[in-house]
Amino acid sequence: MAAPSLVVFVFGILGNIVSFLVYLAPLQTFYRVYKRKSSEGFQSLPYVVALFSAMLWMYYGLLKSEKSLLIPINAVGCTIESLYIIIYLVYAPQPARFSTVKMLLMVNVISFGTILLSTYYLIHKASVRLTALGWICSVFSVCVFAAPLMIMRKVIRTKSVEFLPFPLSCCLTLCAVMWFFYGLLVKDYYIALPNVLGFIFGIAQMLLYVIYRNAKKDVVPVPEVALNVVDLTKLETDMDKNKKETGAPDTHQIIICDGVDPAVVIVRPTETIV
Repeated sequence: MAAPSLVVFVFGILGNIVSFLVYLAPLQTFYRVYKRKSSEGFQSLPYVVALFSAMLWMYYGLLKSEKSLLIPINAVGCTIESLYIIIYLVYAPQPARFSTVKMLLMVNVISFGTILLSTYYLIHKASVRLTALGWICSVFSVCVFAAPLMIMRKVIRTKSVEFLPFPLSCCLTLCAVMWFFYGLLVKDYYIALPNVLGFIFGIAQMLLYVIYRNAKKDVVPVPEVALNVVDLTKLETDMDKNKKETGAPDTHQIIICDGVDPAVVIVRPTETIV
């Protein structure tokens, strides 16, 4: 019995370490935001969602057991994600700040508060409460793991891995492996099963990185266009002379050909052409 307990502990600790590295991944981004005093168009949604996920799993860990290894890493996650959001709110423009506050209220206050109150006060049996919360956490984890589909689609379409950092994909895959085995060993399938999907998407992201990391985009050469250079001053003088002889109206139509389609320019003698 001691050996399996040790294995569980090892996978739990490794899961904590890798998860901590994942939480630290955006640190460079927020250091740049701090240095430049601007959010630079970054979105706050991923950090609001990450905070909500950490809150859910910490609550689940507290209900399950005070010794659950889910508690320390998700407590750290709540702290780190809260700091990210605070930095974002300080340096984001007013519309983005307002949008972030609204998301925080909807997701982290109202949604989490509803889950907390309904599972704690409406479900009195501890086992049923844990099951209900386990399903909620699992469904939300599946939605979070499915989020990279958008990035993977963009990589395939653009043949560029600019938005697919390999170290982060590797850490997410390792994280899914550690928590899968931890959940499997403690017979908690609400932890284990969502991480199967996380592992699959992580491997898919790394394969896409390998396939497209040296891919070159097709560059369509721009054909050289031979412009007909027109001396507008001389042309205007000639047309003024023609106007006096023929009595033409005080508006000239100059057709300049650029080698593809002619461009019609209306020129009046009183206008200045730059």
